[in-house]
Amino acid sequence: MEFRDVLSHRRMVRAYRAVPVPEDVLDGVLRVVRRAPSAGFSQGHRVVAVTDPGTRARVARIAGEERYLERGIGPWLSVAPVLLVLAVSEDAYHERYRRPDKVNGRGEEMVWPTPYWWVDAGALMMLLQLAAIDAGLASGFAIVHRTDELRDLLGLPGDAAIVGVMTLGYPAEPPDGDSARRAGLRSRRKPVDHLVRRDRWA
Repeated sequence: MEFRDVLSHRRMVRAYRAVPVPEDVLDGVLRVVRRAPSAGFSQGHRVVAVTDPGTRARVARIAGEERYLERGIGPWLSVAPVLLVLAVSEDAYHERYRRPDKVNGRGEEMVWPTPYWWVDAGALMMLLQLAAIDAGLASGFAIVHRTDELRDLLGLPGDAAIVGVMTLGYPAEPPDGDSARRAGLRSRRKPVDHLVRRDRWA
């Protein structure tokens, strides 16, 4: 698939067919984790791919699927055949930037102007989403408030800060009104010159 075609399919999907994702397809998507950028090659990404139906149901409850049901959105976290729990280890970044080739002239770790572990987590999420589209899958994303509970469920180490849950699967037919909703979103898309400037902002 050409990149422009992949990009044109990039959207958050909340309706999936109850069809398993073949292991080789899932493995192909997960392999992009090794190609994801990380400051200083810290490699702090942590991903748990959940396919077991019982565990997926528990993850969906912890992620608050009932909030979506209350808003009239059908079950999607519990229906998607794959849930990717994305996390990042801040400790991995500090460890990397305390090594001799990264410390400053006083032998100290730099002061981080931006917490790049979160920047890299966002880059990973986008890579996974684009890889999923290229593999013929759809994806969505949900934030998680009960992160300690989810960490315990999946046995994630204490230094792994959970970013959220990405859904993967084959998209279902969009619900009634979805085309109108998408058209409404497209009409609200801001022009490029509202978001991007050259040389100076003003």
